[in-house]
Amino acid sequence: MRIAEVAPLAESVPPRLYGGTERVVSWLTEELVSLGCDVTLFASGDSCTSATLVPACPRALRLSRPTPDPWSAYAGLLDAVADRAKSFDVIHCHTDWIHMPLLLRGEGTFVTTMHGRLDFPHLPLVAGGFKNAPLISISDSQRGPLPDFNWIATVYHGLPRDLFSPPPQPTNKYLAFMGRISPEKGPDAAIRIARTVGLPLRIAAKLPRSESRYFKEHIRPFLDDTHVEFIGEVDDAAKVDFLGNAAALLFPIDWPEPFGLVVIEAMACATPVIAWRRGSVPEIVEHGVTGFIVENESQAVEAIGALHRLDRRNIRRVFEQRFTASRMAQEYLYCFENMARTGKRSYRRS
Repeated sequence: MRIAEVAPLAESVPPRLYGGTERVVSWLTEELVSLGCDVTLFASGDSCTSATLVPACPRALRLSRPTPDPWSAYAGLLDAVADRAKSFDVIHCHTDWIHMPLLLRGEGTFVTTMHGRLDFPHLPLVAGGFKNAPLISISDSQRGPLPDFNWIATVYHGLPRDLFSPPPQPTNKYLAFMGRISPEKGPDAAIRIARTVGLPLRIAAKLPRSESRYFKEHIRPFLDDTHVEFIGEVDDAAKVDFLGNAAALLFPIDWPEPFGLVVIEAMACATPVIAWRRGSVPEIVEHGVTGFIVENESQAVEAIGALHRLDRRNIRRVFEQRFTASRMAQEYLYCFENMARTGKRSYRRS
């Protein structure tokens, strides 16, 4: 099957450090190639893939210096996709809405996986014209704000089975927070929880420039070498040690998280997750099996006291059953084959 994977340009595929969507695109692309598909990846030129790479810009936008104009980069991406559209059975886009005006008017079969939040009040009005375009969600909860759109499937993220190996004897001497420094991600709540239970907290996170004030006021005053340590962004090799030796991953989100890739990364390391009941959490975390779902900080403190009840080997088994890249690729391929078989090659704009 001839498949086009269209990636965002903020990070390379895979990303050097932070970049959830680009990591998923990389894992999916490699698995589809291993399944015998003829895959073309549209991404930044510094991407690395076993598929055919069509570079839309020389380097990923976030780490390029000087910072390039993103609009011209995406114009080049869309031009490259449109130029080759007829040569694919399915064009699979990971670029939110930007490609839709172009592909809706073309002859190719395309589908879009939505990776971000969809609860913005303007979306039903602004994106209403794309209501008939086929969409794939990364959790059922993600669909909530746009229930009348053309959702054809939910496909949970997956990562390579052997990417992370749980340490044989984890130290369990600290709590972990990983992701992005932002109020909606709750690193300040993680600090309070760790201080309450008397365990060290290690923070591995991206610090966006837009959140520098939040970091300065709510995170930096509590940093020290003993109780709260800020590590910064980490790569996959460092995650094995960081997550695998943690007593638990704290996931105190205060927003409708569409998926939460770090949750299954922790599960791959056999590390339990203590997560707030927001967004996709009830779909991903099995309460009392792979972690605990809580409502507030006091419940999170109680959950830490119950971590000894969880079997870390079973957490890893659940990951292998539900969240591998192989399972993810097979589900996507089923969707692609069904679309190609039914001959849905055009979609009318509402």
